Parts: sequence; C-alpha cells; structure tokens
Amino acid sequence: MKRFLLVLLAASSAGCASYSSHYAVFPAENSAGEPRQVRVSWQTADYPNWWFAADKATPVKVETQCSDRVWRIRDDADPDAGSCAPGVRACGDSRLDVYAPAGRAAGADDPCLVINPSEPGARIPQLGDKLELLVSCRPSVTRVGQGDEMRNLDYLRASSVPYTVYVRNAPRGSLRAKMPELDDSVCDAE
Repeated sequence: MKRFLLVLLAASSAGCASYSSHYAVFPAENSAGEPRQVRVSWQTADYPNWWFAADKATPVKVETQCSDRVWRIRDDADPDAGSCAPGVRACGDSRLDVYAPAGRAAGADDPCLVINPSEPGARIPQLGDKLELLVSCRPSVTRVGQGDEMRNLDYLRASSVPYTVYVRNAPRGSLRAKMPELDDSVCDAE
C-alpha cells in the first residue's frame, strides 16, 4: 500500500507536464505611425492526454517598443477575461482606449485585441505557431505625466485586417526560451 501511495504521489507531481515558452517579435507601427517592434509572449503547461488536469497557460502579453502599456489577452478559462468577446481577447478600458470602429471611448464590452478572431472557442494553450492578432482600439492619450515623469501609453496600430504573427516556442528554461529584448535606444532618441 505504501508503494502504491508513493507511485501515486510521484505521478501527481508537476513533472507530468511539459512547460513551454512562446514568443514572437515583429515590426509594426504604433497609433502615431512610428515604426516599432512588438513582442507577444506567454507560457504553457501541457499535460498528457491521460492526465486529469487540463492544459494551462498564462495570459498572452503584447508589448510595444517604447511603451509602458502592456496588454494581457485572456481566454474563457481566466476569471479576469471580461465578457467583451468569445475566445482569446482583451477588453477595452474607457479611461485609456478608443474603440476605433465606432470612434468612441472603449468600454468593457468592446474587444480591443483578439487572437484568432475566426475561432471563437479558442483557448491559449491550443494556440499554434501562427496566429492572427486583430487590434480594434487605439489609445485615447499616448503620453501622460510631466517632464521626466512622462509615460508612453501608445501601442500597436488598430487595423481592420489582423496582423499575422509567427510564434517560436521552446521548452521553458532552455537557451531558446530566452525572449529577445526590445531595444529602447530608439525611444531615447525621440
């Protein structure tokens, strides 16, 4: 009986999952039309089919070079996902965003960023190495603060056509899992 419990305990440890890092960096313009690098990243835990636990993932982060604004895109498995759209999405914030299709302040019911919009049942753990990123919002203000305390809140330009993003994935902890840094030297020059 003790051996059975030890085997059961060993099988239930975190070693049953495969942990991966996913990321992409691509060139695009921010809402002001300035060329920027955009980084998309998330992490997953993939469990074997025979295991009782479902695959898990962190929210997808979307970061734009020279900006302090970081989007976190979530799916239905995340209680903080909001209800603005089905699938993998980030909802608007009326204080920060304008819903571009309507030209008004974005509300909690407006999807600002959606991954694979043609797949309303999508979940982050199932995202592949190619995804579509639809951006439907723009920042209501791009800079806040004064003097040395200025913060840039600009992000990826809104478009009615989704951006195609090619994603790399690697086992977490491997050398390939290290994400490329966004070069801030272009930000200092502006």
